[in-house]
Amino acid sequence: MAELAFQSAVKIAARIRDRQLSACECLDYFRRRVERFNKPINAIVAFDWERALRRARLADEAAAQGEWWGPLHGLPMTVKESYDYAGLATTWGDPALADNIATEDDLAVQRLEAAGAIVFGKTNVPLRLLDFQSYNDMHGVTRNPWDLARSPGGSSGGAAAALAAGLTGLELGNDIGGSIRNPAHHCGVYGHKSTFDLVGATRNSAPGDATSHTDLAVAGPLARSAEDLAVAMQILAGPGPFETPVWRPQLPTPVKSLREYRVVVWPDDERVAVAAEISARCQRVADTLAGIGAHVSDSARPDVDLQEVKAIYRQLLDAATNPSSALKHTEWLALSRRRAQLRLRWREFFKDWDIVIAPIAATTAIEHDHRPLTERELTVNGKPVKYFQQIFWAGLVTVAHLPSTAFPTGPSATGLPIGLQAFGKAYDDLITIDFVRRLGEHIGGFTPPPGYGD
Repeated sequence: MAELAFQSAVKIAARIRDRQLSACECLDYFRRRVERFNKPINAIVAFDWERALRRARLADEAAAQGEWWGPLHGLPMTVKESYDYAGLATTWGDPALADNIATEDDLAVQRLEAAGAIVFGKTNVPLRLLDFQSYNDMHGVTRNPWDLARSPGGSSGGAAAALAAGLTGLELGNDIGGSIRNPAHHCGVYGHKSTFDLVGATRNSAPGDATSHTDLAVAGPLARSAEDLAVAMQILAGPGPFETPVWRPQLPTPVKSLREYRVVVWPDDERVAVAAEISARCQRVADTLAGIGAHVSDSARPDVDLQEVKAIYRQLLDAATNPSSALKHTEWLALSRRRAQLRLRWREFFKDWDIVIAPIAATTAIEHDHRPLTERELTVNGKPVKYFQQIFWAGLVTVAHLPSTAFPTGPSATGLPIGLQAFGKAYDDLITIDFVRRLGEHIGGFTPPPGYGD
């Protein structure tokens, strides 16, 4: 069982398939780790060990008969609190929803279970998923395992913290403003923001909302390896509940070696503050790629007005997340038409380039700050900046419906993780993930935080 906590989901499932351990033994192992390490981090906030154990026993019985449910057979995992999991409450961190007990699993959860995963709990989020930190009055504060005085990010903060601390094998998150990518960066793990509408899910809006579909929002996995993201995306990619009978995705498959990739590096921008160390890390990655022989540019940019990008994104984001938004339908349609023009310009750009590497957030993991949102500030390169200005890098990708893979690049000077994002053209999800996987062979991948060994 040595080092099982920090192995990839693919390797854990392979150990079960090779009969090195059973699904029940694996579940018990992670349960003991949760009992030992979860309390100070507060990453996993709801459990159903009984259901998980019943399923693990069934997985072992199936294995004894030579039957395998899929590539995640027997893998213990958790899902973000915002997803429905039958028997547990779906609250989005809102005490008013404490009694909202799910009666069935979300479609995305069903797909992971059909591939053999065993869900045993749910991970913490900010109130209604609207923060870069993960805390709420329902479940309390989630802390970063690299430094408990700091946030793991949000809104999939509990997910990233649980992975980094070795408390779960895989995670399911969602992203509208960096909610997968931001925590992955802060906790030193991998995460994938999928192409818009590629991953069908039952719920992308809070319980009680009029629709389960939210503009801009996507589902996607978090993991300790790029290989896990690729496997999870091939499981998750598929239509939503209404479209299931009529279509199936066929994603472009990676075929290039790393040196064949055409890469643009975007380390900073005059419109937004970015810590010099994060920008320098982008450049270091660029130098590594150039040394391998990849075609790298630090000057190529899409033909888009970034002020327009920001304006369109912020208005659509407000309409998607603010129940009191005053945006009229005709106004939304006008914004969506402008968004379509942005998407076309990105399509033209990606005729010449495969990948763009950019920051995810302005700084490394921040100290907990629970003041009103309007009072919060970040310190970037010694200067105060607005808290929500960091959404620039998330919105650049999100508003154009592009896929983006967050990946670790190693520690900062103070020992905190620095993550970057690699994004590409729509539906190149497996390609951005493959690029990150190949890059990890040269710059390293996930490293566990100190103090969480067996």
